[in-house]
Amino acid sequence: RKKRKKMMSGRVASCWILVAMVVVLSTASAGGDTAEKGVTYDGRSLIIDGQRKLLFSAYIRSLCFLNGLLMMWPSLIKKTKEGGIDVIQTYVFWNLHEPKLGQFDFSGRNDLVKFIKEIRSQGLYVCLRIGPFVEAEWNYGGLPFWLRDVPGMVYRTDNEPFKFHMQRFTSKIVNLMKSEGLYASQGGPIILSQIENEYGNVEAGFHEKGASYVKWAAQMAVGLQTGVPWIMCKQPDAPDPVINTCNGMRCGETFPGPNSPNKPKMWTEDWTSFYQFYGGEPYIRSAEDIAFHAALFIAKNGSYINYYMYHGGTNFGRTSSSYFITGYYDQAPLDEYGLLRQPKYGHLKELHAAIKSSANPLLHGKQTVLSLGPMQQAYVFEDENSGCVAFLVNNDARKAIQMQFRNNAYSLLPKSIGILQDCKTLIYETAKVNVAKNMRVTTPVQVFNVPDKWEVFRESIPTFSDTPLKTNALLEHTNLTKDRTDYLWYTLSRVHLARTRLSTLSSGHGSRNITVVKLQVPVSLINGQNNISILSGMVGLPDSGAYMERKSYGLTKAQISCGETNAIDLSGYQWGHLVGLLGDKVRLHQWANLKSVKRSTNDAGLIKNCPLAWYKTMFDEPNGDGPVGLNMGSMGKGEVWVNGQSIGRYWVSFLTPSGHPSQSIYHIPRAFLKPSGNLLVVFEEEGGDPLGISLNTISVIDSNQAQSQLS
Repeated sequence: RKKRKKMMSGRVASCWILVAMVVVLSTASAGGDTAEKGVTYDGRSLIIDGQRKLLFSAYIRSLCFLNGLLMMWPSLIKKTKEGGIDVIQTYVFWNLHEPKLGQFDFSGRNDLVKFIKEIRSQGLYVCLRIGPFVEAEWNYGGLPFWLRDVPGMVYRTDNEPFKFHMQRFTSKIVNLMKSEGLYASQGGPIILSQIENEYGNVEAGFHEKGASYVKWAAQMAVGLQTGVPWIMCKQPDAPDPVINTCNGMRCGETFPGPNSPNKPKMWTEDWTSFYQFYGGEPYIRSAEDIAFHAALFIAKNGSYINYYMYHGGTNFGRTSSSYFITGYYDQAPLDEYGLLRQPKYGHLKELHAAIKSSANPLLHGKQTVLSLGPMQQAYVFEDENSGCVAFLVNNDARKAIQMQFRNNAYSLLPKSIGILQDCKTLIYETAKVNVAKNMRVTTPVQVFNVPDKWEVFRESIPTFSDTPLKTNALLEHTNLTKDRTDYLWYTLSRVHLARTRLSTLSSGHGSRNITVVKLQVPVSLINGQNNISILSGMVGLPDSGAYMERKSYGLTKAQISCGETNAIDLSGYQWGHLVGLLGDKVRLHQWANLKSVKRSTNDAGLIKNCPLAWYKTMFDEPNGDGPVGLNMGSMGKGEVWVNGQSIGRYWVSFLTPSGHPSQSIYHIPRAFLKPSGNLLVVFEEEGGDPLGISLNTISVIDSNQAQSQLS
């Protein structure tokens, strides 16, 4: 958040088809509302067309579709399938598909049907997580902001206005899928649906209305008769026939299992890394740890694991929720650019193959658990017809151990699980990585360091007389902006001082963990009347929590402190309010609008360190077909557009505890680019140096190659 010339306290807060994918291994009684030909389940697994299935799921968040062209969808689906994944899972974002009440958008990159048909064309299944609240580090958790203006609205509880609109949207999506024949009960690829998301985290906050809402949501969903089972994640009280599932990093240790013996044990989100917010360090989760806990979950009768994320992608535009960086789960098996991150990708691929090779005993054999030491166990699945598989578990994180099993000795590394095919041959060990590590390489191909190539437009700072809305109180930020822009001006006039003095007003920002801010900086005020203008800026809306509709943001208090005791409280003065920036209103980021605003070409000294400035230049597409990134390390905070498409917010001035930006390189999809004459527009809030911006190509090399180059 950026604030100018004031002392105040306030609140701040900080988007794609989210996609995930699921690996099929391969009869049976059924649960849920399904028929024999289609999808059912029992206490062991999902049953598809009469056959039990063991599923590994991988979530991907992808730039989808632009100007009639499939962009990253096909290649990402192909890479994920090659990694041993057979079912793609996707959230459905309510605020993406119904940005205005009753106005639906399933065109272009929002074409959900086209996306699902692309998945089907590659021979994969689909799990449709409708929500329609999804959280997902997505702006407002996927809820459209117009919901807040519905009279009597309380989100995600036994509230009639919310239930009406939730059922209306959920029915819209289900009927759309049915009309295209996309459910498995119709011969389509959709095998699962999800209603709500991690409601167990907030249910207690709604007291008895939380429990009644859960029952209503389950009954409503099942009543839509999709012909496939419904799931609720992190929802221990999910009513029958809805399946409750686990989210987390160690569900093999933490999940007590489904709330009925007739439901399969499913892990909806196995976090391969973790989200990152501005000012936060990246979270690195090793391939060995992911593999260990995935194997442990399968050993404990798990039948579905969804990697969250398998490909994190990019939060383009204003789609990320409060304070989350533009890159999402970059440490996933497929990185932000869709490149393989080794050894995660390869090590998990080998795990999938090892488990698939013993699918029959896992799905049909009897489980036996044996103690092989104080911190060692064997999980054995054996059946006369389907064979045998054993998981040897060494929970000791400090030392390797030799384990005796069926008259054979097996050496396991610390904190490791070995998979024995036919209960004899060690074919995989979670702590033993056979895949070489790779490294990502960023290669500059153009530096925008020629002053004459830049044009700059500086935002004018409005005064009280420029603002159309004047009140005797400070108004809440989002009540005025409706989340159509990040920015709101607060203006004040007729602040009189008896003499010129150095006073203080606040300027600063919050963070993911600090939502109420009070800061001070010195400012010179003149003798007589002073005009004060304060810019409040959001970094996305929150994505979770109870009573989200009650949260408020923006300027809540302002005062001038003149010395230690003399303070003027400005909160009760008459304030002017102006929504958005001039550049927003004339849509400066679009080529057609560049001529409508006077711009000036400046020398190097004049274009640097300009707060509230719009910069424009042109560039050609780099050679090749690999990923492209923009290094914004010389700038402060703002947003970037390429050919009118926002590649997201940047905030390189917000440093981590180690003194580095949370993100410096920002992804430009090749589909956004033309061979030549590409328009780059940057809006900078704080003041930076556009001459230091560079265009880069992104690639990967294995660690051995990297070492030889260094040598």
